[in-house]
Amino acid sequence: METVNKLSKSKMAILGLQHMFAMFGATILVPILVNSYFHGEGLSVQVTLFFAGIGTLLFHVLSKFKVPAFLGSSFAFLGGFSTVAELDTGKFANMTYGEKLPYACGGIVVAGLLYLVLALLIKCIGIKRVMRYLPPIVTGPIIICIGLSLASSAIGNASMCWPLAIVAFAVVIIFNIFGKGFSRIISILLGVVISYVFAIILQSLGVTNVDGSSIINTSSVLSSSVVGVPDFFIAKFDLTAILVMAPIAIATMMEHIGDISAISATTKNNFLSDPGLHRTLVGDGLATSLAGMFGGPANTTYGENTGVLALTGNHDPKVIRIAAGYAIVLSFIPILSNIIGTMPTAIIGGISFILYGMISAIGIRNITENKVDLSKPRNLIIAAVILVCGLGFTNGLTFHVGTTDITLTALAIASIFGIVLNAILPGKDYEFNEN
Repeated sequence: METVNKLSKSKMAILGLQHMFAMFGATILVPILVNSYFHGEGLSVQVTLFFAGIGTLLFHVLSKFKVPAFLGSSFAFLGGFSTVAELDTGKFANMTYGEKLPYACGGIVVAGLLYLVLALLIKCIGIKRVMRYLPPIVTGPIIICIGLSLASSAIGNASMCWPLAIVAFAVVIIFNIFGKGFSRIISILLGVVISYVFAIILQSLGVTNVDGSSIINTSSVLSSSVVGVPDFFIAKFDLTAILVMAPIAIATMMEHIGDISAISATTKNNFLSDPGLHRTLVGDGLATSLAGMFGGPANTTYGENTGVLALTGNHDPKVIRIAAGYAIVLSFIPILSNIIGTMPTAIIGGISFILYGMISAIGIRNITENKVDLSKPRNLIIAAVILVCGLGFTNGLTFHVGTTDITLTALAIASIFGIVLNAILPGKDYEFNEN
């Protein structure tokens, strides 16, 4: 294999394109899913792509151009978006879905700023002292709750057209298990594309959704322009929405630490030490806050692109920055976002079967890989309380402070109970390993 120094510009461009495709399917799926929660008044695919590119470049600047990581849309915040969309207390009672969206984005801004708090703590007192309050027995069950809380949404979307949902589901599994090389890495994108072709065939045969609507609605594509500016908007802030979104940062910060560790192992460089975990957290957090401030979803380091690093053997961060440039260019092509917006609901449901389950599976992996001893009563109690709170408080908990209605979501309640119980119960047995 050619070394980095011998690669021509054209080959670097191709490798960058490969990274762009690796992140593309999952990144654009986030605004599509959020749009379903907000009944068509959700996030823009163009804005999402723009901030995936800008966020990645910002991350590279703040991490001294050393870490070959791509920042794409985070699925962890989907539950928060879904909750904000259905808020109907206080000031949200008479809002349209589109009017609620900026408040969800305001919550993302605050969630991103929490990264800076953790980064400052790590810089000042050391990573081991901070992580003792966020061990796997707390973060693992919280991540599990994030995925399981979205399960009903996957079923609801898939039920619009079960044959189409099953095809999407099956294609992703086939390529993920039996695919070779790059096809395995982009199994989600292939699932979307192949099932979309199947949707076209079904529509040509006169098949409709269960409610009688067309499987594919192309009216928006016919009126769209080829070139245009992304539909940015300014975030708004409300304590209820902040308390919905911000606690999710606990899970995504743990995901960030895991991803940086994985990239370090892949490239044989200890990025936790150089440029330092505090720098990568600042990069990820500011990228998330910037996206949320102007109408984009939260960002997160992408495992898909780590897979590309391992597959190609090329670890040059410049290739990732080329991919970021592609994402920014695509964000100024409205017709592309409108074509993507015709994605049938059933395909979203079929893909979500795997994606939502994968979020929970990451939580399980977080527990098992860290060898959490669930035979210990303290650990069982912490996990049990988090799971019951996270899945049991389906409508959250609303209370009044003065004239303000504040709603704690199930995830916020679970996070609070988990952190407090871990802090007060004796018998801590977790030691963070920074090597």
